[in-house]
Order: sequence, then structure tokens, then C-alpha cells
Amino acid sequence: MSDYSRGAELATALISTAPRVWHGVEKLTAPAEVDALLAAHGFAASCTTGELDDVRDLRAELRAIVDEIVDGEGVDAVVRRASVLAAGGLTLGGGDRPDWVFGSDAGLVEGLAAVTGVGLLGAVRALGAQRFRACAAPFCEGAFVDVSRAGRRRYCMPDLCGNRVNVAAHRARRRSAG
Repeated sequence: MSDYSRGAELATALISTAPRVWHGVEKLTAPAEVDALLAAHGFAASCTTGELDDVRDLRAELRAIVDEIVDGEGVDAVVRRASVLAAGGLTLGGGDRPDWVFGSDAGLVEGLAAVTGVGLLGAVRALGAQRFRACAAPFCEGAFVDVSRAGRRRYCMPDLCGNRVNVAAHRARRRSAG
């Protein structure tokens, strides 16, 4: 998996926690929920109560960036916005295989902004704007970046939205057959 893929997937995961996606229910109500989300994506970090609102603000900014591309408002504006996020203390480390590292003064939110900003920039550059999509589930207001190899992802949360669509289609077929 490329560096930008991890960042774009983390951006998608953050976006998918918003009340807009969960019909008004906030999924990031405590620092432990942020920690669990980060751990699920391979990032070791610890959120404080004071950083929780800033993480939610970052989530809103990420959603705005994805929405701009989905709405066809142009990649240039998105590149500018994501570049500002990516400037938050992220540098390229040395070694046999260079890796992204945070400066010692970068906090959690600055680090998240940098990783997700680089992820969105990399996805636009490598995959194109067509990989930024709204969820295809009719009941969902989610949005995501499809970094899959095939590029055929349709749902912001395939295990949830995709499953619900499949169950609804199955029930409709049963009703029409019976």
C-alpha cells in the first residue's frame, strides 16, 4: 500500500464518523474513539479531550475537500486546501526506504492534517478526481476516496452501506416473487 493510500483511507474513515453520515449521531464523542480509529488504520497516537473538537473540525475540512471534487468544482482549489493541511509538520525521513515523519512540535491534529492532506493530494495525482465519490447508497450522505486497485468501490462503508443495499434488494426480490 502506498503512503498516499493510507492517508486517503484515514481521511475517508474520519469523514465516515460524521453525524451527517450517521443520521445525526456523532461517532467521535470521546478521545478513546479517535484513538481506536487511528489504531484501526495503523497509527499510534493518543487524542486528548482538548484535541477532540479540533479533530472534528479537521474532519469537516476533509469532507469539504472531498465534496469539492465530487461536485466537480475543480482539482486546483482542492490541491491548495490539501496542501495547507499537508504542511503541518510532515517531513520525509532518511534511510534505505524514506518514510514520512512528524516534527517534534507537531501535535495530533497537525499530524492528522498532514497525513490526510498528503493522502488526498496523492490520490488526486495518482488516481484522478473520479476516485472521489459520494456513497451510492440512497439513504447515505457519506463520501469517500476510492484507493482500491480496481477503482470500483461504490459505498463509503462497504460493510454497512453495501450490506444494507444488498439486503434491501434481496427483500424487494422476495416480495416481487411472492
